[in-house]
Amino acid sequence: MAKRYYKHKIEKLIVVEDIVTIHYLQPEKNFSFPEEKHDFWEIVYADKGPCIARAEGKDIPLSEGEMLFHKPDIGHALKADGKKAPSIFIITFVCKSRAMRFFEDKKIKLSKTLSKFVYYITEEGKNTFNLPYFNPNLTHMELKDRPALGGQQLIKNYLEILLINIMRAETERDCNEVFVLKEAEGKVTGDIIALLRASIGEKLSVSEICARVNYNKSYVFSRFKADTGVTVMTYFTNLKIERAKQLLREGNLNVSQIAAELAFDTPNYFTKTFKKITGYSPLQYKKLYLSAPS
Repeated sequence: MAKRYYKHKIEKLIVVEDIVTIHYLQPEKNFSFPEEKHDFWEIVYADKGPCIARAEGKDIPLSEGEMLFHKPDIGHALKADGKKAPSIFIITFVCKSRAMRFFEDKKIKLSKTLSKFVYYITEEGKNTFNLPYFNPNLTHMELKDRPALGGQQLIKNYLEILLINIMRAETERDCNEVFVLKEAEGKVTGDIIALLRASIGEKLSVSEICARVNYNKSYVFSRFKADTGVTVMTYFTNLKIERAKQLLREGNLNVSQIAAELAFDTPNYFTKTFKKITGYSPLQYKKLYLSAPS
């Protein structure tokens, strides 16, 4: 006799129907985006540095790591604080699920675990669409000639997972259960990253880093690469270049001063490293943002 199987219908708490735009903006310190209104959701995430959102006539300061939700048909704007050049992630999307009421006008601090989904979405967006380097007025994302396989679906899935886990975090705040998602960094990698961030203005060798965190060099090499996908020194250099980009956008230091600030041997070496990583020289990068549409 044939077995009879019950097919469980999956409850769909949140379903993202369309992705409208994806931005990862790195504007200068006086950036200001005028008020707009649209019939779909918008998420603003202050990835590095603060920014100031505006909704329904009220300013809403966002500290680094904070995320704000704009519900459809609400007038909203965005600007930097005039002191620091921020890095801001924005995604707009269509979602008509009733559960989205939970996010109306909500501002939350993302955990390290959940903030990773911002980077997943950003990277999939770059691999799938021809996203401009800096265009806050973007209204239409064009697909690449050879988009990443399944990229659009992954963006949708990452966003849905992020939203559901935010709901869990907010509604189970007092529960000691751990999210299904794990931290990518273990203690070793976390300790090293904390040291690198605190020492961004220094010149460190791998031996010095290992000595400061009191870990064996061979273990550090294997553990850090497994957790981050890059070597310790590559990660350190990337941190320095991200900080250099911020300093360039803030406009208070010239190239030679930034090179010294970040412990590069010479301005020329700094310029070569910057161009290798970003595709632009420091001066080209600065000019790009000064001439960006507003």
